Amino acid sequence: MNDNTKQQDFLGGMRAISPLIAAVIPIGLVFGAVAATKGLSPAETALMSALVFAGGSQFVAMDIWTHPASWTGVGFAALLVNIRHVLMSASLGTRMGGFNQPVRYLSMLFLADEIWAMAEFRAKVAKLTPAWFAGLVVPFYLAWVFSGLAGAALGAFLGDPVVLGLDFAFPAVFIVLVMGFWKGPETGAVLLASGAAAVATQHFVPGVWYIAAGAVAGLAAAMLTGKARGVEVTP
Repeated sequence: MNDNTKQQDFLGGMRAISPLIAAVIPIGLVFGAVAATKGLSPAETALMSALVFAGGSQFVAMDIWTHPASWTGVGFAALLVNIRHVLMSASLGTRMGGFNQPVRYLSMLFLADEIWAMAEFRAKVAKLTPAWFAGLVVPFYLAWVFSGLAGAALGAFLGDPVVLGLDFAFPAVFIVLVMGFWKGPETGAVLLASGAAAVATQHFVPGVWYIAAGAVAGLAAAMLTGKARGVEVTP
């Protein structure tokens, strides 16, 4: 692949992720504001976003953050929230035939939900290349880090995110992603099983176990619906 093709692929990835960047910036602002209320400085907030790069686990970490912080509790909660990345990596890894092994492993470190979804969509219609994937990652990663930094710096001026409607940005992004994967009643069954398990677990079990419960229930439902149709279910 020549440099011109790589540049075109990179720009193509940027164009594909740009609508989700517009959606993730409000989420980053909210995270930064929440982090500031927990006593994190703008620099610490940006460093957390840069090193963790996982919105769900970062919000959970802030939810259970104390002074001094319980690193064991925060680390375990983050691991539990991000356990879904094992399935996401297994799924996307089968589409990375054009990636050498070091680049493939490096790519997995930047596997946010939105990036995974767009890469999966791309792999259905064209070959997934490292340059196109980098086009997804670079602007999305920078947007997440710098929006968190801005949110922490301007937290006092943002006010209540609920009043501004920013709290809906997170579920709105995932609604769009889910609809992109909609395949009819089978998808509905997976969503229903996952949602019901998550809600029930959150009601009866303390902590963030509802995330793992929703993932396991959704996977089980996918396997059952796949078997009912005589289709082998793979991640």
